[in-house]
Amino acid sequence: MSMVEERRRALLRLAGACGVWTVAPRARAAEEVPAPPQREPLVVTGATLHPVSGPSLPGGRMWVDGGRIKAVLGADDPLPAAAAAARRLELAGRHVYPGFIAANTSLGLVEVNSVRATLDTTETGAVNPHARAVVAVNADSELIPVARTNGVLAALTVPLAGRRGLISGTSALIQLDGWNWQDMALVPEVGLHVHLPSMRLTRHALPALSEPLLDELRRSTNRRLRLLDDSFESARAYSKLRQSDPSAPWDARWEAMRPVFEQQRPVFVHADELAQIRHALGLAERFELRLVIVGGADAWRMPELLRQRGVPVIVAGVHELPRRRDDDVDTPFRLPARLAQAGVQYCISRVGGERSASNERNLPYEAATAAAHGLAPEEALKAITLHAARILGADDRLGSLQPGRLASFIVTDGDPLETTTRIERLYVQGREVDPGNRQRRLERKYEQRYRSGSSATR
Repeated sequence: MSMVEERRRALLRLAGACGVWTVAPRARAAEEVPAPPQREPLVVTGATLHPVSGPSLPGGRMWVDGGRIKAVLGADDPLPAAAAAARRLELAGRHVYPGFIAANTSLGLVEVNSVRATLDTTETGAVNPHARAVVAVNADSELIPVARTNGVLAALTVPLAGRRGLISGTSALIQLDGWNWQDMALVPEVGLHVHLPSMRLTRHALPALSEPLLDELRRSTNRRLRLLDDSFESARAYSKLRQSDPSAPWDARWEAMRPVFEQQRPVFVHADELAQIRHALGLAERFELRLVIVGGADAWRMPELLRQRGVPVIVAGVHELPRRRDDDVDTPFRLPARLAQAGVQYCISRVGGERSASNERNLPYEAATAAAHGLAPEEALKAITLHAARILGADDRLGSLQPGRLASFIVTDGDPLETTTRIERLYVQGREVDPGNRQRRLERKYEQRYRSGSSATR
């Protein structure tokens, strides 16, 4: 045995004796196998179809071939001759909806919050526009099947900025089924994400801080905002230089920002506070950016300006607490209804971040809460399907049951915004996907244990 091998084995024995193996749990891949591509045409018949983009079709029929929707027909409309040989799927008494879209999530980038090795959400440093979320997506994440089982079939996975970050990178729109990130990516780079620091730095907002600490916090915030402006100035200058001289020196950071100055990609600014939203609007005006607000808790305070500027809002979480002591307790619940009434383009997502990914399955219930507080039920459904697809620039593929769209849909026994509704079948690009997940496996496991009267339970 070589000396190196002897030392290695000694270290292994020492690690075992010290219990090192119990520090980090083993990471396991999800057991659900991705479905193969659709091999034969399919006609869904007998169910109530909910296209979302139009009225419901009781007893309607939908022809699916090659992973896309070919036709959506009423009960009395004749099927095209080409669909005559398609396999029939009889779903009498059931409902068919387009899959839900999680428009602000870390799905695929996080697994176990307490285990740093399973987190791939944040790069070091404050300015990382060249970071790409898509290449970090873990297709074997156990959290993906959990979200998928409750109807979430697509997600905008977002890079995070950490405590001191500003520009975190580009997000990716992925479908929640595939062997790897290449299979899952629908739009590999959707937009650039900017995370603004808090600007509510007043004695009223932070009564526990001393005045010297408040002053230091204000100076720190101003430095970060100047760094953000400087970054956009440098990126714009670089973009102009590269346009005029393609042989100019190449910089990975500013190259990643060129599409936002050419109006090819939006800039998603994470902003909840009124001052943050105003700063985001100013940033977009100065640099001529396509702006999307993510969060928007205070957006109801300035809806007319958002509507006039054509700025969409991704409402990041309806199940939240009010931001101010004097706000009504249901202020977050009524936010989507207020935006809809004001004519602001919006959609509903969850709060995002590392700790939210494990609960993306609750997305339809965020919309349901908005529906219980003033938002029309049909609008609540659109808020997690068609509206989300439009804001993400993917409404030509997702968000509705229309010819030409991807055949990504769910089959339910009732209204999917109701907690009692069961989702019975899942289809992603026309292929039926296994609805199983780790939570269901654990449910079956312990159901057998308690039914068998195991001595361990006595």
